[in-house]
Amino acid sequence: MTLRIENGGRVDLGTFLEIDADDLRRRMLEDLAAGARLSAFFGRPVAENRIELMAVLANSATGLFHMYRATAEDSFPSLTPDAPQAHWFERELSEQAGLRIVGHPWLKPIRFNTPGATPGVTDYFRVEGEEVHEVAVGPVHAGVIEPGHFRFQCHGERVFHLEISLGYQHRGVERALKGGPDKRTIHYAETASGDTSIGHALAYSEAVETLANASVPARGEAIRSIALELERLANHTGDLGALAGDVAFLPTASFCGRLRGDFLNMTARICGSRLGRGLARPGGVGFDIDDRMREELLASLDSAEKDVTSAAELLFDTPSVAARFEETGTVSRETALAIGLVGPAARACGLERDARFEFPTGLFRFTHIPLSTWHSGDVFARAYVRWLEIQRSIAFVREQLQNLPEGPVRAAVGVLAPNAMTVSLVEGWRGEICHVALTDQSGKFAHYKIVDPSFHNWFGLAMSLRDQQISDFPLCNKSFNLSYCGHDL
Repeated sequence: MTLRIENGGRVDLGTFLEIDADDLRRRMLEDLAAGARLSAFFGRPVAENRIELMAVLANSATGLFHMYRATAEDSFPSLTPDAPQAHWFERELSEQAGLRIVGHPWLKPIRFNTPGATPGVTDYFRVEGEEVHEVAVGPVHAGVIEPGHFRFQCHGERVFHLEISLGYQHRGVERALKGGPDKRTIHYAETASGDTSIGHALAYSEAVETLANASVPARGEAIRSIALELERLANHTGDLGALAGDVAFLPTASFCGRLRGDFLNMTARICGSRLGRGLARPGGVGFDIDDRMREELLASLDSAEKDVTSAAELLFDTPSVAARFEETGTVSRETALAIGLVGPAARACGLERDARFEFPTGLFRFTHIPLSTWHSGDVFARAYVRWLEIQRSIAFVREQLQNLPEGPVRAAVGVLAPNAMTVSLVEGWRGEICHVALTDQSGKFAHYKIVDPSFHNWFGLAMSLRDQQISDFPLCNKSFNLSYCGHDL
């Protein structure tokens, strides 16, 4: 059967009926063909040689999740030939659950640290031909860059194909979340992707609140939303600076490097951590904003807005920058739909994908941030969407600070419902963050699945390099700015 729930809805696993694997594939393909997107697809062992499959498809037309549950023995018919956005999920299923994904075109593991990884298919993709050569980059990079391997198939400077290999960090975050919640669980969630601490902590908190049937005070919801948008402001501003640096446009690069710190310091002013650690908690937030702090934040916001506007306008008004950004690393709308891009990368292709608008929770049920989209799908579009979102997030934060509701910032959260399941979707600065939590008969996490937006978008980076000059890779890479650790969970 098809189960439909809202974002933050709860399911009694006893009433969530199973279908067979072939019916699961058919229904998923029908939903995907009708415009839904795959937010989560995972498996967990329930008996010897039996894997329980769970699928969550987000239907933006209705604002509901379509959920499916099935059991597979040792194989599953691949969705990928008909729905390419499933290919990364199926590769993960193969290596984590040991399922044979029959008909998958390239069943190479996306991580290398699990016993279910299929042997004999870890060779790199190769393009044969006279004068075709390979260029390998990483996995060890300069400075603090996380490990990831990039292999280019080239003819001269032209890139035919980029293959991306991740999984070098062996983090085990999802495994560590099983058996929770406990004192450590929130800290695992906050560090799922360090630059998205607030986004992941918020997704986790909303999942716990649903399972515990807890409500969040209005003031707590407002402070959460302010923190989420400050995280977006810091990272989008930093990305504009990084893109400027990659085309040697130093004025904006220098300004945005400092301005990113200003937005991070606003978050630190609230909770003591520039990355927002300790702020979002089940039941609300761990810190309040008093009148003095509110005035200080508003003054800092006004100053940062003035400077980031100057830096961004200088960037986009410079012809030499436009010459490098425009028509570089283009991903078409059709490709974005097929491979399931999310976040600014999707909105840069003209897709109206934003969980704050499509699947609102918390304060976003009552207020709205306008969608920021562009149509060209290139580096320029990915940069310009960030600039649009910076302007709209600043306006939103200012409005919320000026109109903070009275009352407490956190409510008590009790025990979690047993044998239940929930899905929490939050629009982080990279895109949708999906947390799926299942509890056992004692109300502890029996399974916990995290899908960071980078999981959806790494293949988008590979597609952006098709028929590009290899020298464009750093610029394309910065325009996506994906998370290695958010992928290697």
